[in-house]
Parts: sequence; C-alpha cells; structure tokens
Amino acid sequence: MGHVDPHLPYASQRSPVFARNIVSTSQPLAAQAGSQMLARGGNAIDAILATAITLTIVEPCSNGLGSDAFALIWDGERLHGLNASGRSPAAWTPRYFEKYNGRMPERGVDAVTVPGCVSAWRMLSERWGKLPFEDLFEPAIRYARDGYLVSPTIAKLWAQSVDELSAYPGWKEGFAPNGRAPRAGELFRYPDQARTLELIAKTRGEAYYRGELAEKIAGWIRENGGVMDVADLAAHEADWVEPIHVDYKGYRLHEIPPNGQGIGALISLGILGHLNPGQYECDSADHVHMQIEAMKLAFADMYQYAADPAAMRVTPADMLDPAYLRERSKLIDMKRAGDPGHGDLPRGGTVYLTAADASGMMVSFIQSNFKGFGSGVVVPGTGISLQNRGWGFKLAKGHANEVGPRKRPFHTIIPGFITRDGKPHMSFGVMGGSMQAQGHSQMMLRLADYGQNPQAMADGPRWRVDDGRRVALEHAFPADVVEDLRGRGHEITVAERGSTDFGRAQLIQKLDDGYCAGSEPRCDGQAVGF
Repeated sequence: MGHVDPHLPYASQRSPVFARNIVSTSQPLAAQAGSQMLARGGNAIDAILATAITLTIVEPCSNGLGSDAFALIWDGERLHGLNASGRSPAAWTPRYFEKYNGRMPERGVDAVTVPGCVSAWRMLSERWGKLPFEDLFEPAIRYARDGYLVSPTIAKLWAQSVDELSAYPGWKEGFAPNGRAPRAGELFRYPDQARTLELIAKTRGEAYYRGELAEKIAGWIRENGGVMDVADLAAHEADWVEPIHVDYKGYRLHEIPPNGQGIGALISLGILGHLNPGQYECDSADHVHMQIEAMKLAFADMYQYAADPAAMRVTPADMLDPAYLRERSKLIDMKRAGDPGHGDLPRGGTVYLTAADASGMMVSFIQSNFKGFGSGVVVPGTGISLQNRGWGFKLAKGHANEVGPRKRPFHTIIPGFITRDGKPHMSFGVMGGSMQAQGHSQMMLRLADYGQNPQAMADGPRWRVDDGRRVALEHAFPADVVEDLRGRGHEITVAERGSTDFGRAQLIQKLDDGYCAGSEPRCDGQAVGF
C-alpha cells in the first residue's frame, strides 16, 4: 500500500479555533466523531464519549478497549469528578509478587488491573447524555470494520512498539499482522474491535464486566499465567469524587484527588504561589528554574504519599496545606538545583480529550493504556488491548502504594479544569506519563502570569523533571537559557525537534459567547467546532 512521508521540514504554527461547540483531541478522526454528535443535537458528553470511543480504534498506541479513565465535568452549574480507574485482582497479594524481586512487572498479565473506561462511558452517558448510547459508537465501529488511514505520529509510536511487544500474548496477531506496524497514510482494519464495540454498545457495558467479554478477558489472562477472574471484573465500580483544588492569582486549578497525580500539579502550584514566578520573563532561566525546583518538591511528596485513598496515611488537605507549602517553598535555592526528599507530613503511553457545547457544558476527559499499548496483552477475537496500570504499585512493604488485593494503583493520567470566580474558564489536559502534572502546572503559569491563549499555551516550549537533577528541555529553548540552567547544577538533556516526550496538550477556554481552543502542535491532533 502507498504511504506519504510524514516529515515536516519547517516549524509549523496553528491558529486557535473559535466556535460555540467544540472538541479538541490528539487525532483528527476522533475529534470529528465528537463534532458529529454535537451536530446531531448531542451535548458535550455525547461528543466526548464518541471521541473517546473512536480514540480506542484510531490511536491504539495510547489507549484501547482495556483502558482506564478519569473525567471532570462542568454541568452548567458545578464541577463533578469521576474516577474510573480499575482495581487489582483479589489474588494480588504482596506474596504473589515476590517472584518479581522487588519491582512490579511493566508488561504482561501481571501488570493488568481491571479496565475502567467502559464503565466511564456508561456512567457519563446515563447521567448527562442526550443521544442514544449506541449512536456514540457508530464512528468507531466504522473505522474498526472498514479501516482508517493511520496518522503520522501514531504510525511512529506504533512502529516503536513492534520489537518489544510482539512476544506478548495476542499483540502481534492484533496490531502487527503483517509483521510490522502500519505506515502513515496506510489503511488499517481490525474487525474484531468492531464486534466488541457493538457488544459493549448493545449491552451498555454489561458484557464487558459480567458477560461474554469478561469471560474472554479473564480466561486469556489466566491462560497466560495471571490470576484475574470474572469476579474481579464484576466487582468493578467507578466512583464519583469531589475534585481538589489550589488557587493561583485569581484562578482555581481543579484536579481529581488521588490515586491520580493531579495533586502533584496542585502542590507545585501551591509552592509557586508563595514565590511569584511571574516576576520573571516567560521561559527565561529564572522562570524555568523556579518551576523545576517546585515540581521536584511536589513529586517527592506525591510519590511518597499519593495512593488509593483507602490506603493513604495522610489526606490531600494535609499535602496542600498552605502553611506546609510555604515552608516547602523556602527550600528552593534560585542559584542551585536541588534533589529534595519528601516532607514530614502528619500521618493519618495516554489520550486526552475535551469538549464544550453551546449550553455551557464542558468536559475534561482522559483515558489510557499507559506505557505504549499498555501490558502488551491483547485478548484474541476481541481487539481488547489491556492496560498495565499495575506497574504503578510498589513492592516496598508498608508503603501507602504497596500492591494489595482489590486496590487502585497510583495513576499518572489526570484531566484538568480551571475556574475563575466560581465560573468555568478552561478544560484542559497534557497527556504523557509523569509529564502530566508538570504540564498542568506549566499551562497554569502561562495563563495566569502571562495571559497566553490556548494555542500559545500549547505551543510554548516545555521542560520535564526526570529524577534527581536530571531535566529534559525541548529544542526550542534558547542556548543561553540551557547553559544558565546547567550552570545552576541541572543535568540538562535537550530533546530533538519532533520529540513526543513532553506531553500533548488540548485546551478549551470559555468566552462570553463561545469558546477558544488550542490543540497540540507536536502530534496529529485537531480542535474542531461550529
């Protein structure tokens, strides 16, 4: 089959998109699927679900039919949170994992927790959707059965997975049937996924958790040495949760509470609120250094304390206490890079999509298989690629995030939402592993300190804390900024142009009579509206 060269020899620039009904995500066909639901008279919930369902087909390297999901929903009056991450199988005891020598497996059947995205689709549709549930599946079913032309970024990420994942149960047969990944512009079909989607749509997800699909998922995992069973799937429940927040210069950033990493963005922002990074030129060495140091402090606490809420020994309120964050802010040395540990608190691979409609409803939604196709396990005859969220557990005895039965692991995926004076201002996200909390913090500063529009916020150069003093910067940072940061002790790596390792942002800002959206220029995404 023919394909096109996806290389772009020149830096490109996107314009913000203005409309009264709008969808923004990382793959154009999925964004357009959501827009079609709005055009049919659906609302932002219908749009977000059609987009999410389609993304499982057209962006399989980041999410799939075995993903988890989280959402923040402005229903026109208030903000709601949904945690649809799955829990571990009942047989996942610390003793079961002793064979892994102190580290959770990253791939395979022992990395798979119960997938939650299907439960999110059903719960959101039942509570707010206007269109019939089955209608939301039409675009995805069509692309699975008839095929779609693979987009450039996805083709690149897909190809990077072939060598590693071909050995895992069912993956090669499902996603590399010709022994390779599809190329950019090549047609890819996966009819098994169409049949699975039809069954989910017809049964409103019951087949997935208590029927034919549940039996196939559990059966395949057990056939390959795992311990998940149909009772684990039947026991799954997604939860409505109260969002947590931090205020910064008149804006309020809302996040889903742990087990997700949204609290990391809030801690960072709470620390920066005591230091005023807006006094520095945007993207200058001082500006970047201060953010990096605040994020290190945030991560130190997040990785120590954030876990399944039922297992946490401190509360989110403890972690966000203004007096505590003020003391943490004093640890930042503007002349030297630090390597901080966690504070002493009192004890007690992803897709992002957003949609908004003319009625005022706004939805911030994220679903993920985690590390590039997740576990690598694909259930034969279904096209269900299972996430590897179990990797988020620890095997350290007594840690809040220690692996255990029917427990949620620490999660990286987070949707973001910003209000101002109690009114909606922006739904947004920056998908991409540990980059997400860092990206949320960076977006907030671009908005609150420098008044950037959503597309400029997405376009701006990004940094990423890795561990210790190791920091990655995008190629767009000036050489003098890079050298200044190195002089302060940061161990800097500058990424090549085209790197997808700094997250992928989608943003929708509320205006008086509509919305302004920005979409990630580093990938295939699109904001579309009318």
